[in-house]
Amino acid sequence: MTASEKLRIEESGPAASSPASGGWFGKLGPGLVAGAADDDPSGIATYSQAGAHFGYNMAWTMVLTFPLMVGIQLISAQIGRVSGHGLATNIRRHYPPWLLYSIVFLLLVANIINIAADVAAMGDAVRLIAGGQAHWYAAGAGLLSVFLQVTMPYQRYVKVLKWLTLALLAYVATALMLNLPWLHIAKAMAMPQLSWDKSYITTLVAIFGTTISPYLFFWQASQEVEDLRADPEAQALKHARAQAPEQLRRIRIDTVVGMGFSNLVALFIMLTTAATLGAHGITHIETSAQAASALRPIAGEFAFTLFAVGIIGTGLLAVPVLAGSAAYAIAGAMQWKNSLELPYPDAKKFYAIIIAATVGGTALCFTKIDPMRALYWSAVINGVIAVPVMAVVMLLAGRKGVMGPLVISRRLRFLGWTCTAVMAAAVAAMALTSLR
Repeated sequence: MTASEKLRIEESGPAASSPASGGWFGKLGPGLVAGAADDDPSGIATYSQAGAHFGYNMAWTMVLTFPLMVGIQLISAQIGRVSGHGLATNIRRHYPPWLLYSIVFLLLVANIINIAADVAAMGDAVRLIAGGQAHWYAAGAGLLSVFLQVTMPYQRYVKVLKWLTLALLAYVATALMLNLPWLHIAKAMAMPQLSWDKSYITTLVAIFGTTISPYLFFWQASQEVEDLRADPEAQALKHARAQAPEQLRRIRIDTVVGMGFSNLVALFIMLTTAATLGAHGITHIETSAQAASALRPIAGEFAFTLFAVGIIGTGLLAVPVLAGSAAYAIAGAMQWKNSLELPYPDAKKFYAIIIAATVGGTALCFTKIDPMRALYWSAVINGVIAVPVMAVVMLLAGRKGVMGPLVISRRLRFLGWTCTAVMAAAVAAMALTSLR
């Protein structure tokens, strides 16, 4: 932002007070929830496989993905807060319908498959702790998620999601219970042993696809719009530039903390499985529940319980984000009312998407479809659509018609396009390894 723009902001009046400004935890919201939802049960399975199979040699990826995640999520959040509209609405206003509908359709398919894998993992985790039928636990988790989203107003529901992020601390606690070789870990992160082996490249692509996911872009942008609507004194920043310094600062704090938390937890999952499963020759992990089960005889009952409880907590957090992001995308594309703050009768079509996505994903657990095989194709779809979605997000963030005078800075533009290039390289690597 130029000095003259800053002066105009200062001269346009005092910044409106915001509920988000009270205390450090009050500044956290969309970014924290998006970051924590990224470590969903299917993500836990990916990180567990990386740690079990490659030891500490994949830990360096978290150093790379952190700034990339911060960049693209920060840009998505700013689009929502500055323009006052979610990504789908902005794409609809500025790009051809075929592009919008293609992105939204693929996002919906990928999210439903991801929901299926997550609720299946939650069901397995409950079964490991309490016994019984995993399918019915999965169905209960899916129905609970739908019930909370449909019946609980946004301001109360988002508080539930924020507290659910604490479930991820289970993985930090599990890692800290172990006697980890920190010097060796630091060396592996600073000087990783890279490989062109097919399994190494595939795992690398899976980590990028799991960590940088399109549904998180849609979710965080939409949640900024929700927060905007919830504050009677707030306006879209391009129309209320006096509010910009405070709100953009809050978004930066929220996003950096949220993505830092996400990457830290993913790192600790890798370290835990590398020090336990990988060190004992267990190198093939397909599900997060399998990782928890394999951990039991090696790290003990308490570590196993923490790991399994973390799966349940993160699933309860991730499933609403997956279903909600799909609903925001479709409702924005179709110009339907879309807000978790609205009661069901006022936004029936929006809530219908949430219900259909969650119930549809849960129903897949009762079919013969292998949820982990389906998750692979979900990762492929996510990887394919991530590149054009990020390119569109970057173009939107640089348009004055969308952002007014608050277009993103050169530094943020560089970071966002770097993230797009890295994801494009990951998709190309995935295509090349599949042909070998």
